[in-house]
Amino acid sequence: MTALDETDRALLRALARDAEQSAGALGRALGLSQPATWRRLKRLEEAGAIRGRRVVLDMAALGYGVTVFLGVKLATKGRASLEDFERAVTAIPEVQTVEHVLGLYDYRLRVVARDISDFERILRRRIMTLPGAGAVEANVLLSEERHPGPL
Repeated sequence: MTALDETDRALLRALARDAEQSAGALGRALGLSQPATWRRLKRLEEAGAIRGRRVVLDMAALGYGVTVFLGVKLATKGRASLEDFERAVTAIPEVQTVEHVLGLYDYRLRVVARDISDFERILRRRIMTLPGAGAVEANVLLSEERHPGPL
């Protein structure tokens, strides 16, 4: 774990709001020089505190109007079963996240679809045919109030 000072935290908050900012712009906002800001960014990246920068897509604008969270319980357990399931599920483009969880289900999936009938097709033809897939529970996302960001 990396020890963060208040400037590091401010830098991470600024990046979480807008990851496209240059080191110069970030430095000006935080009262640092561009080289000092760049060194801090580099240190945070090397320490693993920053794992990358990404573009946030608007799924609805891209034609994906439905998001469903699926709880998937595997029919069989074991290392090979987990690996086979993970390899197969990550190949489905509509599956946005795959989380191995502890609890009632073994996996939590975030799946996007154009509409409910498209989701039904994905569920029947792709997810239920995955190796080891057993019981499935679906929860349709109604609204999302907060997106992941800084702590």
